[in-house]
Amino acid sequence: MSKRFASFSEFYPFYLGEHRHRICRRLHFVGSCVALGFLAATAVTRDPWWLLAALVSGYAFAWIGHFFFEKNRPATFRHPFYSFLGDWVMFRDMLLGRIPF
Repeated sequence: MSKRFASFSEFYPFYLGEHRHRICRRLHFVGSCVALGFLAATAVTRDPWWLLAALVSGYAFAWIGHFFFEKNRPATFRHPFYSFLGDWVMFRDMLLGRIPF
């Protein structure tokens, strides 16, 4: 059974616990960078297909990290909103050096 979280601040430590493997975190980071690039392409070209590419690329890199390195099921399946937010908070924390890259 999936645990319920009352807030994102309660969820985030759980989220980080699901990302202990350095390669998984790196794949999340790369996927987020690629997604940002595709979002930029959307803004420049005004082609909405880049939005789909951003979504697919971000999740593809992350899920590869979970299935092959963490060996766990992505939190996206149980907590989609908090997980999406967690991706970006972890991305920021990696950029700031709060979480090892």
